Amino acid sequence: MGRLSAKYDYERLRNARISENKARMESLGIHRSADELSLILSSTQSADGSSSTLKRNKKVRNLEDTPLRRSDRLKGLFQDPDASSHVRRSDRLKGKTVELDAVSIQVPARKRATNIIYAVRRRLLLGRCESKGRGSIYDPVLGICCHFCRQKKLCGEEDCKRCGDGDVNQPCIGKTECSVCHSSNGILCRACLKVRYGEEMEEVRMKKDWTCPHCTEEKGINKFWICNSSLCLKKRKMVPTGIAIYQAREQGYKSVAHLLMDKLKHEAIQQ
Repeated sequence: MGRLSAKYDYERLRNARISENKARMESLGIHRSADELSLILSSTQSADGSSSTLKRNKKVRNLEDTPLRRSDRLKGLFQDPDASSHVRRSDRLKGKTVELDAVSIQVPARKRATNIIYAVRRRLLLGRCESKGRGSIYDPVLGICCHFCRQKKLCGEEDCKRCGDGDVNQPCIGKTECSVCHSSNGILCRACLKVRYGEEMEEVRMKKDWTCPHCTEEKGINKFWICNSSLCLKKRKMVPTGIAIYQAREQGYKSVAHLLMDKLKHEAIQQ
């Protein structure tokens, strides 16, 4: 009985709400406006004789007279893979021997060698890198990432067995190594070492106890000295300097690190 009475109450409220809405719409004249609009639409359609919506006539293309475009491979014209006048293929696909600078390498038709072997072969074919700054040949296998420029390039040092001979077990003499951390923070190429920190690679090699700029900052060996790589500056909540070597040289500083060190000294004095 309780459910029936609740359902009866709901129906009674619903009917009352519907009648209220109808009375409100009649008082606003909505039904009358809708009837007028329907009469206007019907009169315009009867006067034009068709619907107001225009239909575009679709053009039917005659494909029977149009020649089909097919490649020579589908036509079956070129069947000889060694015919250089027809199909252009590399010596690797033909299985031929590549000879450059008295280096003969039988390149396999399929990729069987590892990335290290391909890196060594590429290194022998290209020859020794001439640049001693950051290097000019990028190699993800033999190259060691610099802490500042973050480039995995082969160095141009003449006696480097890693970059010159392709021996991955040998160290790169064109990159520094910190005697304290022995980590990636202490690896710098020749150009970044000189431009950003004012040190020469030959002098660093002679120092067995050489400390990288990152460890020098952490241990407080040189006051106001900081590592000015973008990674370290962001950790200090400082804006990276970008190409600041020109500004440093114009003001008579040895490197960007010496410029920043002098600025930090002046800021400490003013505070």
